[in-house]
Amino acid sequence: MILLLWNPKNDVRVERDFQQIKEDSILRIVTNYNSLNYYINGDTIEGLQYALVHQLGDYLQLKVELFLENDLEKSFEGLTNGAYDIIARNIPITADLREQFAFTEPIELSKQVLIQSKAKDKTLLRNQLELGGKTLYIAANSPVKLRIKNLEEEIGDSIFIIESPYDTEQLVMMVARGEIDYAVGDLETVKLLSKRYKNIDYDTDISFTQLQSWALRPSSPILLDSVNAWLKTVSLP
Repeated sequence: MILLLWNPKNDVRVERDFQQIKEDSILRIVTNYNSLNYYINGDTIEGLQYALVHQLGDYLQLKVELFLENDLEKSFEGLTNGAYDIIARNIPITADLREQFAFTEPIELSKQVLIQSKAKDKTLLRNQLELGGKTLYIAANSPVKLRIKNLEEEIGDSIFIIESPYDTEQLVMMVARGEIDYAVGDLETVKLLSKRYKNIDYDTDISFTQLQSWALRPSSPILLDSVNAWLKTVSLP
């Protein structure tokens, strides 16, 4: 597997499907860098998405160029302009995203939850109505922003959103340290991180259970079919 750090805005590639990828012998995939999906442990690269990407490359008999980008919007830009062929991270599928991109069969079922501290001087929020007037931190360009806006209308009160340049892992860390009061993140991710940050509470739901999948261009239907065929052969967490 080849790791390259590259800005897709500097190199616009034509759209391509599986046949063009086979001719090129290289599958370009982008994922995000954190202690769950992709990280370096000593001199070894580890992580769930890293392992899955490696298995996919073997299955398709293709070399994989793996790129790192934590900003989901930038990943979508790279997918659209042909810099990447696949976004390999668990993306909550919304109606708006489904109109613009193709998604694999679900990698995971999860939901968005409120991240808050269990500290004795903190009052845990258990009702979404209590979110009125509160400030929630989310990862920049996260699809959960639309859900919070809808929730704001449902409760009839303002919910303030701060889009952070940090991902869910760092937001969890900031809540645990008392640097911020509330953040929103993916349940499965937060649940794993809570083993390290034991003063974190994640029992208040922000969204319903959502399908989460990898994203491709709509113009790559054969590649999508190939990835879905591979997904049937692997054991997902």
